[in-house]
Amino acid sequence: MSGPRAVQAMMSGMQQLDDLDRRIVAALQVNGRASWTDIAAAVDTSVTTVARRAQQLLADGVVRIIALTKLQQGGDGDLFLVRLCCTAGRQLATAAALVDRPDVRFLAVLTGEHDLIVELHVPRGAGLHALLVEELQGIPWVRQSVAELVLHTYKIGQDWSRQLIGGADQLSRPRPPHLCDDSHLDELDTRIVALLHEDGRAGFQTLAKRLGVNESTVRRRCEGLYRRGCVETVTLVPAAALGYEAEVMLFVSVEPARLESVAAQLAEDRGVRFVAALLGQYSLVCEVIMPTTEDLYRFVTGTLGRIEGVRSWQANVEALTVKRGFVVVPWAQQALAKARADQETAPRTTSSETNS
Repeated sequence: MSGPRAVQAMMSGMQQLDDLDRRIVAALQVNGRASWTDIAAAVDTSVTTVARRAQQLLADGVVRIIALTKLQQGGDGDLFLVRLCCTAGRQLATAAALVDRPDVRFLAVLTGEHDLIVELHVPRGAGLHALLVEELQGIPWVRQSVAELVLHTYKIGQDWSRQLIGGADQLSRPRPPHLCDDSHLDELDTRIVALLHEDGRAGFQTLAKRLGVNESTVRRRCEGLYRRGCVETVTLVPAAALGYEAEVMLFVSVEPARLESVAAQLAEDRGVRFVAALLGQYSLVCEVIMPTTEDLYRFVTGTLGRIEGVRSWQANVEALTVKRGFVVVPWAQQALAKARADQETAPRTTSSETNS
């Protein structure tokens, strides 16, 4: 079984990755461009086995490896976190209407009071009213929205599954993006990054052929981009594929004077994938991923609940991640396609009927 059917089966529990597959994926999360030799050493198996299994996981769409620049991490503009309430049964149709927008960095279906969460990259000087009111509220099935400005990002973590492989010192991890601007990347650098955004493991020879330049030039440019921290490789994988049961978005109310210390303590936990300060009803947003519901309980009671300065929180389970790092994740493609097909065959309704 391969392609979308493999992803669908894996997500529905009919096909589970075995322990070795999971450790290979965890190693790729530590460093998505690590050699098969280094990954084989980290997971204690042969290079041939690692190459065969990893390439199958990539081909099946269980894993997607991309490269992100500082701009794609939210630089050169503002980030808004928008939570949407949708007409009943139209959550995926709304997600399908949003997913292809180039300004959507993250999109997920939630449980709870709100149905979708959308992270929008808004260039400085853009008209917020047109974007947040006219465009988002103009989607037929959007009933209500709450938009909050992201003031500061404390953590974007990619190695939450590292515990599956224990120590992985041999997997040298590229440096995280630094505060670079457009002047750090010339036209060729930009073209290289665009190709790496499609395939973060693309080899130097492949890149050189597609760009029409020699391999040594591409190698030198790539090594410079990673050495300076202008680019980060990110490995996308559904948490369920690694046996993780709980992906939760927490909106945390914090005493203003303790905002920095609370964010720092949350960021120290490997299970915390994302922490940012918000301008809105809540002080912080915190994305958490845990192996089991019991682990999530221990985090909420033993970590979050004991941090001095935390007043309260609201939690939403992420039912389906649709887009991350400006990339539509492979395992959401079938659900989106079905939502689009259902919409094409559905009776036409007016916006007043939809929102009534």
